[in-house]
Amino acid sequence: MTAVVTRVLVADDQTVVREGIVMLLGLLPGIEVVGAAGDGEEAVALVEWHHPDVVLMDLRMPRCDGVEATRRIRAAHPETEVVVLTTYADDDSLFPALQAGARGYLTKDAGAEEIARAIADVRAGAAGLSPQVQLRLLERLSEQPARSAAAPERPAARSGELPDGLTAREAEVLALIAEGLSNAEIAQRLFVSQATVKTHINNLFAKTAVRDRAQAVAYAFRHGITGTQQ
Repeated sequence: MTAVVTRVLVADDQTVVREGIVMLLGLLPGIEVVGAAGDGEEAVALVEWHHPDVVLMDLRMPRCDGVEATRRIRAAHPETEVVVLTTYADDDSLFPALQAGARGYLTKDAGAEEIARAIADVRAGAAGLSPQVQLRLLERLSEQPARSAAAPERPAARSGELPDGLTAREAEVLALIAEGLSNAEIAQRLFVSQATVKTHINNLFAKTAVRDRAQAVAYAFRHGITGTQQ
């Protein structure tokens, strides 16, 4: 059986960093580096040329930053996943990148194992977020209901009325996505097939207008659809 190879493009404006990441990825089994870009414009062009499975994207780059490059890549090539690999883990960097369509977010102190896991996770349809980023994301989302005691979204799930026409099963799948479970793990938890899970995910994505699992997590916490409220 032929081993599955993940084709990766690296985008970073610092030559030493970029070459170091390329060298590191070259040592990881099952990963092939198909290109390296020095800025966002070049990253967009190389994705058009090489059609990689995953882009490792820096954020602060000239001509076109990583957020805009991510947005353009995800719009034109939705089959290409983006994992942000950056020095910055502040809210002003994290949330715009996720909103642009990045499914992974790592800081540059991540080791080879963590980078490989993030790449594998996004290819499998899960979010490739470092533990620190997951914690900050949950903290930020848990702060949102405090903005207004009269916010209509949070009580919706508790009152029994699910938002955007979600069914009870779709809400259950959404809550498990928010817990960080993969499709296979959700299928095992609910005693259904992975194909059924994918159908529920496609339906709830269409109803809620989210584009990926990171946005689905944000939606789940914003509307109170989590394991803690079921």
